[in-house]
Amino acid sequence: MKNIAVIGAGTMGNGIAHVFAQNNYKVNLIDISQEALEKGIANITKNLDRLLAKERITEHIKSQTLNNISSFTSISDGVNNADLIVEAATENIELKLRIFKQLDKEAPSNAILASNTSSISITKIAAVTNRPEKVIGMHFMNPVPIMKLVEIIRGYSTSNEVTETIMKLSENLKKVPVEVNDYPGFVANRILMPMLNEAIETLYNGVAGVYEIDTVMKLGMAHPMGPLQLADFIGLDVCLSILNVMYNGFKNPKYAPCPLLVNMVQAGKLGIKSGEGFYDYSESRKATTIAKQFQ
Repeated sequence: MKNIAVIGAGTMGNGIAHVFAQNNYKVNLIDISQEALEKGIANITKNLDRLLAKERITEHIKSQTLNNISSFTSISDGVNNADLIVEAATENIELKLRIFKQLDKEAPSNAILASNTSSISITKIAAVTNRPEKVIGMHFMNPVPIMKLVEIIRGYSTSNEVTETIMKLSENLKKVPVEVNDYPGFVANRILMPMLNEAIETLYNGVAGVYEIDTVMKLGMAHPMGPLQLADFIGLDVCLSILNVMYNGFKNPKYAPCPLLVNMVQAGKLGIKSGEGFYDYSESRKATTIAKQFQ
């Protein structure tokens, strides 16, 4: 398995492409937007430069990594020789189902189809293909080049052979794969998202402010990042989407998104990606200035 296709050149997609390419896999990075592809390659280059400055890689490794990546705006062209395809598109079930239907038709019959989904059912995704035994979840963590964990999610029909292959492949990427079963939110987000949602509820109910909530969790619980800052980093729209998946999947009110989160997403206050969430990022990507609404 040497030829990898990655669907989506956003934060997760370019990070996944970076990690595969740096470990000597040939990577086809695919996005319908040429601008997104250029931005993705630029981000990979910037991250490689950071590693180079810290002397974690050499100039040769940087050059080799970039040479291992080709970009495509056509899924058909990008997947025609792939051994593994990792879908890293927006966390939207309809979009993912459309992509997997297309991949099933256009990817080689022996190719494994993986999704980087953080909450959506692998079984449901696999059901729109004629190869459900070859469909699996590879949930990388952000930022992909740094974070070690990969949640490996096997759907109802995922074969043992495919699971073992992807576990070993993840280890080849110098990651730590952890196999989990296919239930809404899997493990990482099933535990994380209710915590973030509860932090937002705590703010919504006026128990404490943004700075106070984040400081309590950082200093009291030894979290490297406060929950409101982390929600901004993930993207409030992504948090809302994952909570909705879990709420709809379990029909349990404990997963219901906080009204404040819903309102902020509707207002376009999505966190770092929009320049404002619980913090104001207009001058810096660091969460140092609390958003005016919460001051």
